[in-house]
Amino acid sequence: MSKLVKQTEEQLKNIIIAAVNKAVADGELCEAELPQFIVEKPADKKNGDFSTNIAMAGARVFRKAPKMIAEAIVSKLDLSSTLFERAEIAGPGFINFFLLDEYYSKIVEDVVESGEEYGRSDFGKGKKVIVEFVSANPTGPMHIGNARGGAIGDCLASVLDAAGYNVWREFYVNDAGNQIEKFATSLEVRYLQACGRDVEMPEDAYHGADITDHAKAFKAEYGEKFADVSSGERRKALVDFALPKNIAGLEHDLKQYRIVYDNWFRESSVHADGSVNKVLEELKAKGVTYEQEGALWFKASEFGNDKDIVLVRSNGLPTYIVPDIAYHYNKLVTRGFDKAIDVLGADHHGYVPRMKAALTALGIDSDRLDCVIMQMVRLVRDGETIKLSKRSGKAITLNTLLEEIPIDAARFFFNLREPNSHFDFDLELAAKQSSENPVYYVQYAHARICSILRKAEESGVSLEKPSLEQLNLLSSEEERELISHLSSLTEEIVASAKQYDPARITHFVVELATLFHKFYNARRVMCDDEGLMKARLYLCTAVKNTIKNILVMLKIEAPEKM
Repeated sequence: MSKLVKQTEEQLKNIIIAAVNKAVADGELCEAELPQFIVEKPADKKNGDFSTNIAMAGARVFRKAPKMIAEAIVSKLDLSSTLFERAEIAGPGFINFFLLDEYYSKIVEDVVESGEEYGRSDFGKGKKVIVEFVSANPTGPMHIGNARGGAIGDCLASVLDAAGYNVWREFYVNDAGNQIEKFATSLEVRYLQACGRDVEMPEDAYHGADITDHAKAFKAEYGEKFADVSSGERRKALVDFALPKNIAGLEHDLKQYRIVYDNWFRESSVHADGSVNKVLEELKAKGVTYEQEGALWFKASEFGNDKDIVLVRSNGLPTYIVPDIAYHYNKLVTRGFDKAIDVLGADHHGYVPRMKAALTALGIDSDRLDCVIMQMVRLVRDGETIKLSKRSGKAITLNTLLEEIPIDAARFFFNLREPNSHFDFDLELAAKQSSENPVYYVQYAHARICSILRKAEESGVSLEKPSLEQLNLLSSEEERELISHLSSLTEEIVASAKQYDPARITHFVVELATLFHKFYNARRVMCDDEGLMKARLYLCTAVKNTIKNILVMLKIEAPEKM
């Protein structure tokens, strides 16, 4: 909500409390502890601008019918020197409050005068939050799930920043473990095949064209030099050659997608600096491990998990969960983030309780880790689902997606649904330049307002701030609806941050564009009444600024011409 909305809500609560106290002092209500009550905006504008349930909430303590309590409170209300015009009793005892025209005028002033800061708040109190997202295996190009995770994670980080948190974006590079072994196997086979050796690619290896390309490039540089050395030497040389190229490629592709990380954290670093061993030793010292059949187990079932977990296999190698525990320990203890947020794929439901159990066992509050589970995306063209196959090498990657549709559309579309919902991505719609395409619809609203303001200036109309009396003329249903929606942006950003759901912001801006088009089609901006014209142009400026603030937050362009 805007500063004014917040101030008005707080003022109204104080007005209500003062009226209750006066009714008690005058003997119209018995002395009792003030009940918990709410002040909210009614869904139906006929029920006022704000409403309270205090009469129903106080029925038991004041020992009266809610309607009688409401009458006692309303009779003691002092609305002088406030932005409230009147109060009415409705239904079983709701008290509805109606605002003066001046309130709406001040909202428009607040939006325009706040400029780029409009929508931002100090809700997060500067708490340090690390958002880790995408973290795709560096063994191949990013797929469509990574594209959705990138858009969700980056926009969530922006929303948290706008809500007053100190936000850090991080990519966790899985450059150790099983996937790197599989990467090495895949490269080795393709290299040996390129050298004319008769070797077969294992079924569970990586079959993508990118592996073949790396092997050919390696052979072009080193010839058959590594064909007859030991497998270990050959595999290391191939990984050392291909992995940095893949990581650089990921960074380049994500920058193209407008994602820039504060840090690329390598899994190999928690092995190299001893963090993995430190975590194992600490878990042992706390008595939460045991040995069975030569393996080291974590008593995860004692910490809310459905079963115990293997930490170290009987061959002495740690399982994947150990470096992950070390990484989260690094985030929450070593680097001291107040909150760690992981954006994870749909196959990570079991991972979350395991990680929380490990943190609890280490004495870390597991509530400091939150995980956003993201469902899969289905790509649709001509009403048909596009089949994806990672193994065949014909998967649609982030790059191939962005060759087909604009970056603006990709980022916007991936944030049209809350992360935990399945999503059909309509490729035709995303590329369409029409009002059916939600991002085009929003951008068109921004460009249209820019055009209105440009033409007004060209015709000699001043865009200076109108007087309060002129702004009070914005009294039509369409104008009030538009201003009310504008006023709730800060509240929506805070709700989005609390729920880890950036889709709330895309919904907000689509609704804002809809309400603007409705206003524009119903009311002439360049009307004969000069005062009303100036007020409507100022309202247009407020809408334009707000759309731009949101699009900038989502890293989407706000064009001035279309």
